[in-house]
Amino acid sequence: MTEPLHEPQLALHVEDLTVSYEGKPVLWDIDIDIPPGVMAAIVGPNGAGKSTFIKSVMGLVKPTAGHVRIFGRPYAAQRRRVGYVPQRSTVDWDFPTTALDVVEMGLYGRLGWFRRPGKRERQAALHALEQVGMQDFLDRQISQLSGGQQQRVFLARALVQQADIYFLDEPMAGVDATTERAIVDILHRLRAQGKTVIVVHHDLQTVRSYFDWMVILNVRAIAQGPVATVYTPENLRKAYGGQIALIERSTFADDAAPAGGGRD
Repeated sequence: MTEPLHEPQLALHVEDLTVSYEGKPVLWDIDIDIPPGVMAAIVGPNGAGKSTFIKSVMGLVKPTAGHVRIFGRPYAAQRRRVGYVPQRSTVDWDFPTTALDVVEMGLYGRLGWFRRPGKRERQAALHALEQVGMQDFLDRQISQLSGGQQQRVFLARALVQQADIYFLDEPMAGVDATTERAIVDILHRLRAQGKTVIVVHHDLQTVRSYFDWMVILNVRAIAQGPVATVYTPENLRKAYGGQIALIERSTFADDAAPAGGGRD
């Protein structure tokens, strides 16, 4: 039996985390441990606190109680080891800047705000754009890009930081199938390099094919662990309640199908 990891060995350790808005708890007494080197999905119904969880981990939302550790230390001490892709809907895409400029912004934490990116930083930003297939759009204003292209640019901004742990808030929301596949391939490559990837994800039907770790949230932590053991009708029912009937029919139908009758 594998020995449990201690706090400094965990990529993310969250203990007794409670977050309230106007006196109403959005997250309540959350305990979550995510080991290094996994690709983890954070799932739950609308209003479950998934985005709030990511923001509280990164200090963007102040918790009412509890503490967070990234590789055993507070976020403020580990900032340079963390990459972040926010929800696309929260970004001002009318801001007059190019795709290359956006990616170079990911280096400001390392450079400081008053030092301009040099040749080395530009090469790193160009390489990140190549990784997400956006090298031909480097001089394009971000407002002129499609939603999927904008998402790729923000992923490149996270990649250029060369972080050890990445947080992505619904990166596949509102993008086409080609872009979604490209994003997943990039995230899988990060995991293969030993990085930890934590993704707020909305599509339960793709969890088992995209992720190897899973956290189910609905204000409280319902379940967490390897997808193979956590992704069960019982756990999903606890989180989604009456919404789960349709999900169960579509998601678990393949499990009951005869051999050779499942998906490709």
